[in-house]
Amino acid sequence: MQIEPLAIPIGAKALSVLPRLAEALRGVAPIAPYAVGSPPPSLPPFAELPEDLAVVVGTSGSTGTPKLAMLTTSALAASIGATHRHLGGPGQWLLAMPAHHIAGLQVLLRGLVAGTRTITLDTSFTIDGFIDATRRLDPDERHYTALVPTQVARLLAHREGPDALRRFDAILVGGAALPPRLRASADEAGVVLVATYGMSETAGGCVYDGTPIPGTRLRIEDDGRILLGTAALASGYLDDPARTAESFVIDEDGTSWFRTDDHGHLLPDGRLQVDGRLDDLINTGGLKVAPRIVEEAIASGFPEISEVVVVGVPDEQWGQRVSALLVMGTDRTVDPTHTNPATPPTLADMRDRLRGILPPEALPQQVATADALPTKGPGKPDRAAIVTLLAERPVG
Repeated sequence: MQIEPLAIPIGAKALSVLPRLAEALRGVAPIAPYAVGSPPPSLPPFAELPEDLAVVVGTSGSTGTPKLAMLTTSALAASIGATHRHLGGPGQWLLAMPAHHIAGLQVLLRGLVAGTRTITLDTSFTIDGFIDATRRLDPDERHYTALVPTQVARLLAHREGPDALRRFDAILVGGAALPPRLRASADEAGVVLVATYGMSETAGGCVYDGTPIPGTRLRIEDDGRILLGTAALASGYLDDPARTAESFVIDEDGTSWFRTDDHGHLLPDGRLQVDGRLDDLINTGGLKVAPRIVEEAIASGFPEISEVVVVGVPDEQWGQRVSALLVMGTDRTVDPTHTNPATPPTLADMRDRLRGILPPEALPQQVATADALPTKGPGKPDRAAIVTLLAERPVG
């Protein structure tokens, strides 16, 4: 069995690969998707492969070293079926993100399984392009799409965006944490968001709004590490038995689990709260700080801030300092008649306003602004790039 590298274009041209994706879903021959214009993935000439291998999809670990998760036809079928059952049935999907990543790829695969006509943007994502694409949705179908939080925020801020988003029965949101304020804005606008949690190793999202979808189980280890058990689990990493053995484990009762690199906890109602990546925890003065807790406090306390990412920047005194990179909204966040960029808060103002909300060690020690957050993959904040950027900025 040979794995075929498959270049997937952006925009409307992505639909040209649908016949090949259909073959992969039937187990005819596996594929390894990658972006047009990028080098194809490095595939070993000989490797032990599952008999029903369908897709080998790229991922990255805490070190950033590329890994290729092996997804079988049965894993993909389980994921697609569980998603449609959770959402209320199959429907028509709109592709608004790169299809060589698992989130975009699953949009195409779900459309194939549903037997509906997938809608795409003409090119890469733009607000106007997305709004125009929603006008081509079939009125007699259920409608779904998948977005990252930044895309949702930009659409909600556009005068025609909320109407376009309301055309969907559900919008899967992943790639980064869904800020509570963004969720509240969507709820107020009548937009149905579903916060998803998952990764390439689980064939995409398998926990929706904190609840495992059908066929998925989760557990949390003593150190807070999240483990996921699902029928959609990958069959390990291609030609990488060492990292497969480290990340994919089997219980005494035979249950297979994927050991994520994330930590979290269960809320009183039993829903999962993902607190962030284990390697993103900030060690400041010997105390651990979860960036997401600080990000949510900043977002709630400063409505003029459009986006925020908190990271640990190397510091001679503290080991790491709690640093926040802000993207400011416009003054219309506070006053709809204003369109000028909002004034960023000073470090002193931010610390004063958050004191009593956050523990002392979690109060930011550095605040800086940028026109946009550095991102990677399907819109995830590039935390390593943000650390580098903030290390070059003055502390304050």
